[in-house]
Amino acid sequence: MTQQNEQSPDPLHDERREQIKSAALKVFAQRGIAGTKMSMIAAEAGISQGLSYRYFSSKEELFTVLVQEAIEEAQLAIRNVNHLPGTPKEQLRALSKRMLDDSHKHYFLLLQQAQTSDEVPVKTKQIIDHYSPKDTIDQLVPLFIKGQQSGEFCEGDPYKLLILYLSVITGLMLQESPTNEGWLQEVDNLMKIIT
Repeated sequence: MTQQNEQSPDPLHDERREQIKSAALKVFAQRGIAGTKMSMIAAEAGISQGLSYRYFSSKEELFTVLVQEAIEEAQLAIRNVNHLPGTPKEQLRALSKRMLDDSHKHYFLLLQQAQTSDEVPVKTKQIIDHYSPKDTIDQLVPLFIKGQQSGEFCEGDPYKLLILYLSVITGLMLQESPTNEGWLQEVDNLMKIIT
């Protein structure tokens, strides 16, 4: 009998890990880290609590992994906005749609929890401390300047215009949508604020 190489990928292991992370994201977003137990995550994932501990040693580890992934995803989306096809308006519209997509809402709420909760693990706090919202703003300001230069965006301080845009996006993410389509149907109205 030969042992399986530890380096070879195990699709079932990866699939189960993603299943647990997906369930944890939903529970953490709704209940916060203080209000979440591993048993709740296991129930949401449809697995036994014992099985969840094979993949993550604690809810704190799971929370930290999810926060790290959320930050990396957000930073990647912001960095890549200038590589999207189209004009600055089309690029910002695509970014807006991505941010307002319901699949990102739980990540946003998780990051809100990570930034405001007193129960956040030390390692998560360190990750949050390295993440600077100012970096996000600094990366998007050139897009707003380019949009103003092309006449697509309204005049004014591009930094303040960007803060207004991000504030509206944040507000929408925190609100329940009145329709099943979520806030995606409002992207054109959001763009009117900028243009």
